[in-house]
Amino acid sequence: MRSPEAEFEQELEVFRREAESAVQFFYAWLSVHQVASRNEEVKDLLNTAPLFWKTALGALQSSAFIALGRVFDQERDTHNIDRLIRLAQNNPNIFSLDALAERKRRLAPTADEWLTDYLKSAHVPTHDDFRRLRKHVSARRKIYEANFRPVRHNVFAHKHLSHQVDQQALFAKVSVPEIQQVLVFLRRLHQALWDLLFNGKKPVLRPARYSVTQMLALPKANGASLQERLTREAERFLKSTAQAVESSRQ
Repeated sequence: MRSPEAEFEQELEVFRREAESAVQFFYAWLSVHQVASRNEEVKDLLNTAPLFWKTALGALQSSAFIALGRVFDQERDTHNIDRLIRLAQNNPNIFSLDALAERKRRLAPTADEWLTDYLKSAHVPTHDDFRRLRKHVSARRKIYEANFRPVRHNVFAHKHLSHQVDQQALFAKVSVPEIQQVLVFLRRLHQALWDLLFNGKKPVLRPARYSVTQMLALPKANGASLQERLTREAERFLKSTAQAVESSRQ
């Protein structure tokens, strides 16, 4: 039987993969649309293979909603965001100074040379830390359940609705900025929990860019976040390919 620490580490890794998948699918979908709307050469490029791009973009959009469902849906015995937080809150010994010291020794052969001083500034989480994180999760869950889950369940996962007008009514409740904020929140939450587990840092949600529009408006901004890297890669690829195609025609 696995220890609570091993179980939490596994759940944290599952959460990372699901959150990153959702971010990559959605930001790839949105970046293509945004770049094409700003660049006529890119728009012309997409129109050379409209069926392919419609298929690819549809698959990205569907996959993003499915991944969001895996993170937020509260089905029994499944990997989700609630299971992750519950494991952390119910097993405080995972984050004790002794447990942190053992993790550091496993990862760094020379840890004992600096570990005593390092532990002096390490943070041991309190009930208030996890209550604050739960409030953040609850706020994003309300958005998901009100606006995103109906699309996920009825359009992409189970196809309950066949009439276009019904699907349009569901999509009308979906706000692109809200989706971006929820997705980036998941990455921020993972980073906070990872830093708590492996570095003994207080679980604080660090600021992060979420708007593709803002990212594209900063031509020299090459942020390290997943969503920024993906947005920049999509922009560079689409523009360079469009320019190459245009040059070959001249």
